[in-house]
Amino acid sequence: MNDKPEERARQARLRNALRENLKRRKSQAKGRAGAIVTPEDEVNMADENATVGNGEPALAALYPRHEQMFPTLTPREIARMRAFGEVRQYKSGEALFTAGKKGPGMFVILAGHVAITQRDGLDNVTPIAEQGPGQFLAELAQLSGRPALVDGYAEGDVEVLVIPSDRLRALLIAEAELGERIMRALILRRVGLIQGGHTGPVLIGAAGSGDVMRLQGFMSRNGYPYHLLDPASDKDAADFIARHSARPEDLPLIVTPGGTVLRNPSETELARAMGMIGDDPGDKIYDVAVVGSGPAGLSTAVYAGSEGLSVAVLDTRAFGGQAGASARIENYLGFPTGISGLALTARAFNQAQKFGAEMMIPVEVRKLVCGREDGLFGLQLDTGGTLLARSVVIASGARYRRPKIENLDKFEGRGVWYWASPLEAKLCAQQEVVLVGGGNSAGQAAVFLSSHAERVRMMIRGDGLAASMSRYLIDRIAATPNIEVLTQTEIFALSGEDNLEKVCWRNSKTGEETKADIRNVFMFVGADPATGWLNDCGVDLDRSGFVITGRLSGEDLYRGVSALETSIAGVFAVGDVRAGSIKRVGGAIGEGAQVVAALHGFLDEARTSRV
Repeated sequence: MNDKPEERARQARLRNALRENLKRRKSQAKGRAGAIVTPEDEVNMADENATVGNGEPALAALYPRHEQMFPTLTPREIARMRAFGEVRQYKSGEALFTAGKKGPGMFVILAGHVAITQRDGLDNVTPIAEQGPGQFLAELAQLSGRPALVDGYAEGDVEVLVIPSDRLRALLIAEAELGERIMRALILRRVGLIQGGHTGPVLIGAAGSGDVMRLQGFMSRNGYPYHLLDPASDKDAADFIARHSARPEDLPLIVTPGGTVLRNPSETELARAMGMIGDDPGDKIYDVAVVGSGPAGLSTAVYAGSEGLSVAVLDTRAFGGQAGASARIENYLGFPTGISGLALTARAFNQAQKFGAEMMIPVEVRKLVCGREDGLFGLQLDTGGTLLARSVVIASGARYRRPKIENLDKFEGRGVWYWASPLEAKLCAQQEVVLVGGGNSAGQAAVFLSSHAERVRMMIRGDGLAASMSRYLIDRIAATPNIEVLTQTEIFALSGEDNLEKVCWRNSKTGEETKADIRNVFMFVGADPATGWLNDCGVDLDRSGFVITGRLSGEDLYRGVSALETSIAGVFAVGDVRAGSIKRVGGAIGEGAQVVAALHGFLDEARTSRV
């Protein structure tokens, strides 16, 4: 460490700031007793006496699983890691990495100390920790080469081992035990950043407004940290809006860590500004392009990547699909206490990246081009580029139907929702809500919402739930006093000014109509396949638009046909989008794994024919 007086003074200021933030976080933690936390996501606060750096308490000591989050590597472990990186030196005060910018990879500290701070788009800086020899600096962004979410500055002269993202993935696979410890730390650090609420973009707008909810949902579903400032209760937010002359239609404003101000951006605009989307693929050729990142697509990515195939995964919004929006999944093998859909699919998302799958989210595939002269498949993207692949897996899933209800489109995102996450649950506190649908997803959502809303009216068109819902959910709904199941009932009108205010429904048997003050309606009414992008590419669809598999056409009939291969050789379909598939998470994951064997068969045959 540098012993100059100014350096010692700067280090003292950092430690004082860490102590003050420790006290503040302890106070905040006590006030979070009513937070929405599911059992599998719950983590205990670490020992408040834990220390980092020079024996001083750090803000990181309040993060969950502190020892797992900030492990210290042994000299022998560091020696094994040297083959994957190179040694670099940084002068005192020099930045190793900066929030919002791509860094060189993971840093293992060999000598000296590094101060880690969070910084939001308004230049509010929150110290996290000071890390020293034997510790490493990285989180999930470095696994995929994305921009850093925090700042790291040398506290005195520093020597580090820098491991680039591609070599980091190689390290995780080659060194199984060490890789497990590193991977767990990367995940827990991202969780800590999300819970800390002091990094990532700043959303400035009215809490609960349609566009704020849209952008909050996008970032939450993609596991990206952010925080919200409401101008109604935060003077700095109100002053910021006035300073930028923002009109109502400009809200919410988004301020990136680099200081860029976006006015009510689309999800794609926000993702590009945050570096969540990489460069266009250009001339790169992938072994397999997976369209859709629900359970089926993620399963394909994990198994294909683990077997050495180069994989690109594309999705229009977020990983997880419909399953990712499920409040709780209890009938999936291996989770007897249940797991939230987001937690389950986030694990698969991180696992796929560990095996080298490239995630392109949000990117929309506009069209699939087959029959190219070079034998490749082309995926035309909304970015204007074309991704090239030797094979394609259609895993685009299905979208919840939009029933024909008066004013439905007006209130989407303003009281009408197609999923039930903690964000929507907060809006329903002590309110009466309506939920439409009778499948398992609807049942899980009803049970979840019942713990927040005063009353849940569950409306179905049929005579009961038995035809479409698992028995355990039917029993649970029956045992929940504030859930009322209304059979043979349909909504026919919605009304309100800017947001939903009233709902009208009708009993189809008696004709009786009811009108009530309802501000939130949740729709789970079956699904339509997301196959519009397959128009005119030669892939056969059934009358409902689902992809037909197991039936090759034309000259390809001579070879064995995979049960998951479409009418076009080299194009496969898995999960909910496939005609005849079992619409369950377990079934989708199984098909995603099964299709990899068929991919190998097709790719091997294609290589042989070229020879």
